Amino acid sequence: MKTKKDLNTAVVRNKYTAQFKEQVLERADKDGIAKVAKDLGLAESMLYNWRAKRSQTGQPFEDQKLQQAEMARLKRENARLEEEVAFFKKGGGELCQTAQVKYAMIKANANQFAVGMMTRIMGVSRSGYYSWKHRPLSDRTQANQLLACEIKRIFDDEKGRPGSPRITQRLHDEGKSAGRHRVAKIMRSHGLRAKAAKKYKATTNSNHSLPVAPNLLEQNFTADAPDQKWVSDITYIWTEEGWLYLAVVLELYSRRVIGWAINERMTATLVCDALIMALWRHRMPKGVIVHSDRGSQYCSAAYQKLFTKHQLICSMSKKGDCYDNAAMESWNHSFKVEAIHGERFLTRSVAKYQVFEYIEVYYNRKRLHSKLGYVSPETFEAKKVA
Repeated sequence: MKTKKDLNTAVVRNKYTAQFKEQVLERADKDGIAKVAKDLGLAESMLYNWRAKRSQTGQPFEDQKLQQAEMARLKRENARLEEEVAFFKKGGGELCQTAQVKYAMIKANANQFAVGMMTRIMGVSRSGYYSWKHRPLSDRTQANQLLACEIKRIFDDEKGRPGSPRITQRLHDEGKSAGRHRVAKIMRSHGLRAKAAKKYKATTNSNHSLPVAPNLLEQNFTADAPDQKWVSDITYIWTEEGWLYLAVVLELYSRRVIGWAINERMTATLVCDALIMALWRHRMPKGVIVHSDRGSQYCSAAYQKLFTKHQLICSMSKKGDCYDNAAMESWNHSFKVEAIHGERFLTRSVAKYQVFEYIEVYYNRKRLHSKLGYVSPETFEAKKVA
């Protein structure tokens, strides 16, 4: 017989912040509910329910929404086709920078497309292709040419973020044999370089008189089970409309971002919202060590009240020691390099979408993490559960 405690536990559900729902629906308006639900691992019915509730607060009536949705779908489809054609025309000359690699691509697709059409789009002569085709090449050279195309495909799919180790792992996952040094050599020869790092300033202010917690992690960022240790920090993003501040909570067991919040002001509410999201997503665990720096936001009464209410354990870095929160600093570095560096955000809305896309679509579900044996946080969690 189920006890009252069991029944109370059974009705716990994942909750999502209004900010999270807003970003999900914004993406659904662009890409469709089915795709967004699949990408984020959410039920389509949940997204439809969120959309219905949003419509009650001033959105168009259902028939108008259906017409708008259909028009949006057709526009997306048209934009996708135009983008593919434009990419193939433009990328045909850049996808594989040497003529030999272009010829290899044509040969690989000769059974599917007309040679004349491919040579025209790729910007090479038909006679040059046939001359290359009948010229004897070593098996290794041909294999490298085809491998270069696969490397460029993965490099573009991850928006120029991965280096040779992650690309090598992606190739292995797809059943293609290639060593890391071979991949690195091909990347260098084709000018493919992962996004470069850039120095960034600290955000939080530790010069205050608020109470601080002891350092319980002591630079030990390993965890052998979920909900043992979380780390948190604040980073920032510049837009043409002004600054945005991003608070993140990282689960050290799976290196997954389980809580985040973004706002125009760096307040205690920002870090509270990120922690609340983490608690909701992990079904209100007790006894978790949550580590941060000594910033005033983390020492605030509102933030510390959450620890008491949910029976969490507070841990803080020593003053001015970035190594005490190295796991979070590493995530911030990857985020800045892979999602922010080199980008220009005209509005805060565009920047928020970029943050959502990076965390929820790319980092948690696609990015191969070296600490996890080159699998994504989501895949790592799934394997452990299985």
